[in-house]
Amino acid sequence: MKLDLLLVGCPLVRVAGVARRAEAAGFDGLWVTEVANDPFVHCAAALAATTRLEVGTAIALAFVRSPMVTALSSWELQRSSGGRFHLGLGPQVKAHNERRFSVPFERPAAKLAEQVRALRAIWAAFAGTEPLDFHGEFYRFDLLTDFFNPGPIDGPPPPVYVAAVNPFSFRMAGEVADGVHVHPLHSVRYLREVARPALEEGLAKAGRPPGAIDVSAQVMVIAGSAEDGLRMEQAVREQLAFYGSTRTYRAPLELAGYGDLNARLHELMAAGDREALLAAVPDELVELFAVRGDTWEDVAAAVRRRYDGLLDRVSLYFLPPLDGPEAARVPAAFHG
Repeated sequence: MKLDLLLVGCPLVRVAGVARRAEAAGFDGLWVTEVANDPFVHCAAALAATTRLEVGTAIALAFVRSPMVTALSSWELQRSSGGRFHLGLGPQVKAHNERRFSVPFERPAAKLAEQVRALRAIWAAFAGTEPLDFHGEFYRFDLLTDFFNPGPIDGPPPPVYVAAVNPFSFRMAGEVADGVHVHPLHSVRYLREVARPALEEGLAKAGRPPGAIDVSAQVMVIAGSAEDGLRMEQAVREQLAFYGSTRTYRAPLELAGYGDLNARLHELMAAGDREALLAAVPDELVELFAVRGDTWEDVAAAVRRRYDGLLDRVSLYFLPPLDGPEAARVPAAFHG
């Protein structure tokens, strides 16, 4: 199992320093979210500052860019880093696509699957192994002159991860992707009873062998005691309230016996009642969806115990200290 960090809203000026310290601390990878930033720019800074660290998007928004634009950015990051870039894509919800980015939102699972296939066709054309001739339901790519072709790179194209929450998205990931990003709103039971079986269905449908996909999950953590622990527990509760209020993320709550909470949180979020919103999140859900430890080393050990055999990679959702006397280090036993 690989242990990664997740950058959420990290300013560009800090990215290189964080990446260098993460590499020195023994982390395997660094994933960048797309929140109020361009994740490809942040990935470029992290890759340029390191020599070993794997760096990727978790996730970049799939539908707000042409696949040709995504293909070009990813290709150059893969070339410049010597093969350390991972492309993670996700659909985001309808409101953000239509109202924040002014792009259409249509059959997201089918469109995302087609985008993955389109990216591979574009990369094959860049590599010179196939002419560009992709015609799908949502995308068409059949023009690539020499002047606009970046040319081949050493090694393979970037692996493509897709975000998944519900069974149909896990099945789609199993059919087309190299990896899957599991949403932080998950439990071990959800992974065992919903996510993994759906992934295997998708793999079987595509004629791929079991285990032919990397399973990476973002994990909310609570580290430290007293003030630090309470602060992080509050942050976890806020994230649970935010994610739990989104109808798209109902399934993990439903499996845990809290399906009705989704509608309640949605109402409170719409009303802007933050105090009631946070109070509505039961303590049981904090323990179910987060990993707790007295130190960051304890957190890493607890992550390994909880997810051993279920995940290939784990991303810590909150950033630990990476410098100074309290700097977190990945325990050697984590990879043992």
